[in-house]
Order: sequence, then structure tokens, then C-alpha cells
Amino acid sequence: MGLSKSMAWPATRQANRLPALAALLAALALLALPGHAHAQGAVRSVHGDWQIRCDTPPGAQTEQCALIQSVVAEDRSNAGLTVIVLKTADQKSRLMRVVAPLGVLLPSGLGLKLDNQDVGRAGFVRCLPNGCVAEVVMDDKLLGQLRAAKTATFIIFETPEEGIGFPLSLNGLGEGYDKLP
Repeated sequence: MGLSKSMAWPATRQANRLPALAALLAALALLALPGHAHAQGAVRSVHGDWQIRCDTPPGAQTEQCALIQSVVAEDRSNAGLTVIVLKTADQKSRLMRVVAPLGVLLPSGLGLKLDNQDVGRAGFVRCLPNGCVAEVVMDDKLLGQLRAAKTATFIIFETPEEGIGFPLSLNGLGEGYDKLP
């Protein structure tokens, strides 16, 4: 199951990332993964199949929030994926981070299909003890595509030929995004 487009998602590198934002995302990623205890990151609101979770990262002055959904693979109940959408603290950028299970084939990246149409692939930026993280800056085009689509499927690869699809509900994404502080 190959994707034909290369890196159609917007670029991910930013020079002005805040350490507190990174700490929050790592904490939220740990909290949001299936099977992890939800000791921190209080659920602020629920929007369809998405939750807004908020926490104050170590060293941060203010609380930060993210829109989160965790899913499992269609054919592997032991493989989970977490999608985290947030606005940076300076409100200048919107990020989508996807935490995929360990063992993913990093060079193949993370594929995305919306309504069975290829959007492209995003590269993995780092691996944590609980999974590997792909990240994209969400531009207006991608946000519009996500709002308009009925279905989303994130695809990870264990081998170059074998893609594993994670169906993601987009129900409530637009509403939840609009409510993010």
C-alpha cells in the first residue's frame, strides 16, 4: 500500500519552538496513548470524538491545551496511534503531532489519506519511550481539508510494502479546534 506523493504535508521545522511546548506535547503524548494512566492533562471539553486536554508543563507560566484523539489499527488491536492538534503559545502556528507505535519504519514516514485521497507523507522527527512522533505545521489548506473530509486514515509502515491503516474520526475536529484557547 504505497503513497505516491512525497511530503505533501507542510514543512515542520520551526526555529522558535518553546521548550515548555515540547514538554507539554511529550506529556500529552504519554497521557493520550491507549493503556496509559490519565493522571495529568485534565479533559477540558469533548467535541465529537476529540478531547481538549489541558496541563501546565514544568517551567511554564500558563496552562496549555491540545485537541487529542487516540485510535487503534483496523486489523491490530495492540497498535495505537495518538493525534494531537494545538496552537503554539505565541498563537502564530498550528501543529499536528502524531505519535505512532515503536517499530515503525522511520524512512517511510507517516501517510495520510482523507476520503481515500492521498494527502502525502510526513517524516518522523523523534522517537520517545512510548512511540515515534511525526509533526506537521497545519496551514489553512490542510486545516480546510480536515474540516471538509468525512474520513481520515493515517498509515504507518513496518516494511516498505506493508502499510497499517489507522482510521481516525474527524467528527468534532473543526468544533474542537475552534474552541482551543
